[in-house]
Amino acid sequence: MKKNLIVLKLLLCVGVITAQTKIAHIFTNHMVLQRNTQVAVWGTDKPHAKVVIKAGWGEKVSVETDKQGKWKTFIQTIGAGGPYELSIKGSSKVEFKDILLGEVWVCSGQSNMSMSLEGNMGQPVYGSQKTILNSNNDNIRLYTVERNTSAEPREVCNGEWVVSEPHTAKDFSAVAYFFGRLLNEKLNVPIGLIHSSWGGTPAQAWTPEETLRAGFKEFYNQAVMPKQESKKNARLFNAMINPIIPYTIKGTIWYQGEGNRFNAEQYSRLLPAMINSWRNRWGQGDFPFYFVQIASFGPGKEHWVELQESQLKTMLTVEKTGMVVTNDIGQENCIHPPKKREVGERLAYWALSKDYGCMGIQFSGPVYKSMELKEGKAYLHFDYAPLGVTNMEKPLNDFEIAGADKVYKTAQAKIIKGQLEVWSDEIMEPVHVRYGWKCYFEPSLFNTAGLPASGFRTEAFE
Repeated sequence: MKKNLIVLKLLLCVGVITAQTKIAHIFTNHMVLQRNTQVAVWGTDKPHAKVVIKAGWGEKVSVETDKQGKWKTFIQTIGAGGPYELSIKGSSKVEFKDILLGEVWVCSGQSNMSMSLEGNMGQPVYGSQKTILNSNNDNIRLYTVERNTSAEPREVCNGEWVVSEPHTAKDFSAVAYFFGRLLNEKLNVPIGLIHSSWGGTPAQAWTPEETLRAGFKEFYNQAVMPKQESKKNARLFNAMINPIIPYTIKGTIWYQGEGNRFNAEQYSRLLPAMINSWRNRWGQGDFPFYFVQIASFGPGKEHWVELQESQLKTMLTVEKTGMVVTNDIGQENCIHPPKKREVGERLAYWALSKDYGCMGIQFSGPVYKSMELKEGKAYLHFDYAPLGVTNMEKPLNDFEIAGADKVYKTAQAKIIKGQLEVWSDEIMEPVHVRYGWKCYFEPSLFNTAGLPASGFRTEAFE
């Protein structure tokens, strides 16, 4: 027994002696750090060791590790620029080179966020060849979190910051790339994109365990537990989001929803809960969270339109969120729309307008606001349509109208000076109107900036 204790003490001593200064794996050469703020820096070393962080832009800070050897601190950044170096010195020294200060965004979701610039097998991304050819840009830096799952929160993930150029950009998320490219063009500052996504995954896989247990006990019914690790509760949050927290970011873009289409009401609660859990974990307040409404797709996809409605409800009820409507770029027989540039740039419109003060642009398609009923017709009003609505020279289709019985009939519609009027000769006393209430349709309602309206119904959300 005494001999075993001696061996254990020796092993512990060796562990302390050989401990080295380490920093979280998301810190690598070529990284982008968020400008003009206090950025989090953390890692490990020997217990109760002093760690000194020096930045090439003139800042210096020190911290002492705790009894487990963990350390975390913050260092002030300045305006956009670089390249700089960063050194961390404790029991050993770690140095990073070619660091830029700019804007950092996390880009997450399922397959439509995962889809790379070069596309999928048999599924193109329109304009990819020219985009990849022209992707050399030292001011766009890319980081992809390697796919992994874990039953417990992890502190380590695999990935590496790389400079945007053809051989790195082609494998990167197309939506994220187009988003970052437009930000870079308009802001003229470095952009750092952290891509963490996995195709075919539901939102509960990206949500912390305690959030699910607190509000979604149905996910712990053993009879319906998924077999795939990537679909299990919290598995992707643990392995692909937790390790990058609290790397200081500006905000998040999200493209997901198809994996939750069979329970739209649940998703109307789950997505806000996931957003709030991320914000709480990061500790940066209500950072921007912009997401994509799933595109039109069909036919016969059960609950598709209700899931779209749940996403719309999230935008209307959760602070500092925004939603990109994509029903004008969906494909009837392909769940991965090839117009990824439009998706990424529409996400960028939200950020440019809401977070970077770019005035004079529209960032959302029309969103139903209110309705007047008179003389057997419905007159609808919309937010995000300051000059009224338009059909963009398309036939006004996919409108329906109903009385108090909620039995909908195909309706006629017309736009007069930006005002939408809807009626049906079969409904003398209209009460409800809906538009695009199907899994796939060709949209005909836009604002004058050409951004499409979400499908909607005037009934209260259930």
